[in-house]
Amino acid sequence: MCVCVCVCAECFSSKGEDRLFRRLFRRYNQFIRPVENVSDPVTVEFEVSISQLVKVDEVNQIMETNLWLRHIWNDYKLKWIPAEFDGIEYIRVPSNKIWRPDIVLYNNAVGDFLVEDKTKALLKFDGTITWVPPAIFKSSCPMDITYFPFDYQNCSMKFGSWTYDKAKIDLVLIGSKVNLKDFWESGEWEIIDAPGYKHDIKYNCCEEIYPDITYSFYIRRLPLFYTINLIIPCLLISFLTVLVFYLPSDCGEKVTLCISVLLSLTVFLLVITETIPSTSLVIPLIGEYLLFTMIFVTLSIVITVFVLNVHYRTPTTHTMPGWVRTVFLRALPRIMLMRRPIDQSESSTKAKEGPEVDCGKVSRQLSPQAINTVVAFSVVSPEIKQAIESVKYIAENMRSRNKAKEVEDDWKYVAMVIDRIFLWVFVLVCVLGTVGLFFQPLIGFLS
Repeated sequence: MCVCVCVCAECFSSKGEDRLFRRLFRRYNQFIRPVENVSDPVTVEFEVSISQLVKVDEVNQIMETNLWLRHIWNDYKLKWIPAEFDGIEYIRVPSNKIWRPDIVLYNNAVGDFLVEDKTKALLKFDGTITWVPPAIFKSSCPMDITYFPFDYQNCSMKFGSWTYDKAKIDLVLIGSKVNLKDFWESGEWEIIDAPGYKHDIKYNCCEEIYPDITYSFYIRRLPLFYTINLIIPCLLISFLTVLVFYLPSDCGEKVTLCISVLLSLTVFLLVITETIPSTSLVIPLIGEYLLFTMIFVTLSIVITVFVLNVHYRTPTTHTMPGWVRTVFLRALPRIMLMRRPIDQSESSTKAKEGPEVDCGKVSRQLSPQAINTVVAFSVVSPEIKQAIESVKYIAENMRSRNKAKEVEDDWKYVAMVIDRIFLWVFVLVCVLGTVGLFFQPLIGFLS
């Protein structure tokens, strides 16, 4: 019995809605503004609800959003008394069957300026029409990438009627900002605020005044992705440059390490170039840091080549000036708390030689007969003379080699001192440069 009553009630409701629809649209013209007096404007209440911030294209400077555009206006020709139509107060009608305000996005970059007309509108018995079409807009957004990836952007969306001036359509802003109740959080951007403003503008083309509603989206980039994938690897690679001056010159890999770091930074620069807009107005923060690091690495290559040149100098090619010996072998090592290692071979040789024999004392202890015998023997023995000359030659050769080795060791120590100087200089420059570049945007981001 209950089922029959429900079915009958639905049939009556359907018939009532059918009669209502036929009556409303029997002589309705969707191309005529719904006003009783032609001089009266149609008041259209407008609100934007954002569903998703789909994408922010920095290269092409486009913001893609998924919006719901709420239009509310009154059509006096679409009124009825609910009691005459089975108590029906609301009906859904195709939006292409009724008059609609031609509100478009003025700063649309790609795609259609108008919204889809396939959605239905909600019609109330007093003539109030609520139309909420969804739309995906790609609006143009000039971007300031100075502090990329710690940047803020202000992207505006300007809505207004394309053909009707203020005398025909008057826009009224619902609320003071974009509706964020149904917003789906983005993984890259955060909406800080999205206020809306109404403007009445007179364009150069026309004498009439055209109203528009402009929403300003203040968005902030979430820098975690770029910090993990760009900034931290770049910091680590730049700090590898400092290790070049700690690497011994004898290993032969100092220049190789510098070139490898420079190539890695070049790859990072190419990756960032594909991400940021192609503009010559500003240089992004990460680009400045990469440029700073590349100059840093280039200087390290030049200094490394000079250090290697000093390291492999010999007495036959270079003479060490006195000021070099004073500055790099005495003064600077003390300042930097460097202690030159002692040559163990020389100390062991001196220990093995033992006490020297005083030939004068030995000769005084010998008798005159023994001395004459030795002199006579030496006169008549050319083999002994040749042996003595050979010993003298070997001794002189060893002395010259020892002196040459001492000079070579001095040059190597000078190279070590230069390496240590630039090690600390590059550490300070790297730390201060990194802090100086990222301190201001980090403070602004955290605040």
